[in-house]
Amino acid sequence: MLTSKEFSLFQSYIKKSCGIIINEDKSYLIESRLIRLLVDYGFETFEELYSMIEANKDPLLAEKVIEEMTTNETLWFRDKTPWKIMDELLLPRLVDQVRKKEISKVRLWSAASSTGQEAYSTVMAINEHLEKNNITDVKLSDFEIIATDISRQVIEIAKKGRYDPISMRRGIDEYYKNKYFEKDGNTWKIKENIKNVVKFQKLNLQNTFVSMGKFDIILCRYVMIYFSQEFKNDLLEKLYKSLNGDGAMFIGSSELLYNNKHFFDENEYKQGIYYTKKILEV
Repeated sequence: MLTSKEFSLFQSYIKKSCGIIINEDKSYLIESRLIRLLVDYGFETFEELYSMIEANKDPLLAEKVIEEMTTNETLWFRDKTPWKIMDELLLPRLVDQVRKKEISKVRLWSAASSTGQEAYSTVMAINEHLEKNNITDVKLSDFEIIATDISRQVIEIAKKGRYDPISMRRGIDEYYKNKYFEKDGNTWKIKENIKNVVKFQKLNLQNTFVSMGKFDIILCRYVMIYFSQEFKNDLLEKLYKSLNGDGAMFIGSSELLYNNKHFFDENEYKQGIYYTKKILEV
């Protein structure tokens, strides 16, 4: 049983480590998700687990705690509208910029990418756009997609590009399944030409990501809802600096950007929302 003291210790630790806020009415999440670590490591209490990770005696254990507390909910083409906006508004301009050699590559970032469905959905959408519009002078190799997540475990799953039947029933239709996947036993494996476009890497959004460079499209969806307002503000500023001047950012359809007026303009297109950079006053 998680005591109130133990809840407070882990609440502070999780907020400090990854920005996630867990309120008291969700204390059961800490207990239910970390109980397996108590059993695996032979701890009698949650306080013993906390003492071990706080003393930094086992960095792998600390990483496992954060992995257990992160939510990895995802599906293919979630919300639909981001890919419609890309197809009809963003990709035509970006393809033209590549064609005119104004940019060498189109760069996209899937932040908090979980097991890879969002990043791979994006590659499939790009390929569909190129084929549908008979574009042959700009290819998938002219696109670079970076996908990041705090969890090393889900990154390894994403890199394999192999999905079970339950995952394949969540958002993917028969057209995309038959065109972009190969059946392999009880699983479906995404085809190499799609998988090879995405580069997966581990990243805690609390850390700097300046070295990743700037992006034309950023998808940071269904992750800020778990963060403190202070962390959201800091993250929005960093995302602003990571987005190219004419770039676009997507968040989840149910998410709202509070205290955002200094960084982004909200744009609506066919019932979908995307954000562009404000010109900051000096």
